[in-house]
Amino acid sequence: MIKNSLARFGVVAAALALPALSWAADKESIQPKGKNVVEETKEPCVTGDLGANVVSQYVTRGLILENQGGIIEPYADLYIKVYNTDAFKAQINVGVWDSFHSRHTDQGSVGGTHTSSTPNWFESDFTAGMTFTFMKNLAITPSYFTFMSPNDAFTTFQGLNVKATYDDTELLHAFALHPEVQVLWELDNKAGTGPSKGVYYEVGIAPTIPTGPLKDLSLTVPVTVGLGSHNFYGQVVDASGNLRQDNLGYVSVGANASYALSFIPKCYGAWTVNAGATYYYLERVLANFNTPATGGDIRGSHRNEVVFSGGLALA
Repeated sequence: MIKNSLARFGVVAAALALPALSWAADKESIQPKGKNVVEETKEPCVTGDLGANVVSQYVTRGLILENQGGIIEPYADLYIKVYNTDAFKAQINVGVWDSFHSRHTDQGSVGGTHTSSTPNWFESDFTAGMTFTFMKNLAITPSYFTFMSPNDAFTTFQGLNVKATYDDTELLHAFALHPEVQVLWELDNKAGTGPSKGVYYEVGIAPTIPTGPLKDLSLTVPVTVGLGSHNFYGQVVDASGNLRQDNLGYVSVGANASYALSFIPKCYGAWTVNAGATYYYLERVLANFNTPATGGDIRGSHRNEVVFSGGLALA
């Protein structure tokens, strides 16, 4: 009797214990095990960068606006994702860029006054636009540009810029060229040297040079050609005394090095230092315009200019 009772008790106990043991095993399999658990991290929807560069000359679209004294150019950008899939992405871009000169460049040229309270603040630019990326590689960015001069060196400019870039890394791998094209329409006042509103065209590539085991070092060789409509760069009198149209503004070839400061903890962002040199060949209209700034004959060496730069950036 006692044995039968014990047998029945054992059967009942086992029946009750099996579900508990089964649940305990399942619980053990799904419980986190300390450092073995890896939490999935999501890319932020809002990113940005900021930095500052020191340059030997301020050159924009082939125009030399200053080549003496100290020149520092700080900037900041903000990027906001609004749509993100593998096939299509959309992003809002907002940026500011400034140029400060020790020589008070062209202070008071607008209005004939030299009483600006910010004589070193030559230029302040604001851009706003969107980037649309198709199939991860093709990006098109329409943007509104406005260039202002806090020291009254020039009249405020407004324009519409459209830029297209293509990431050909998957096609050419280490020999990728990273081509880009952009067009700038002058809407209000001038960004070029011509007599009236025109259009500026730019084409370029920026191949990367492999650096082997130096993973923190990045080397690029950007090549850019700047073109303009007859109203953007204007005309020049040639050696025969005839007016000649210069649609070609300049050709530039650069060599840029960027080094990641990987010893800085990632929680403080990605810090890099950079240095570079860019050679400019200037066509006659631009050489003529730049003569007062560079000093010398337009047929001399000042059709060839080299700009050195260096800076610090945080992304």
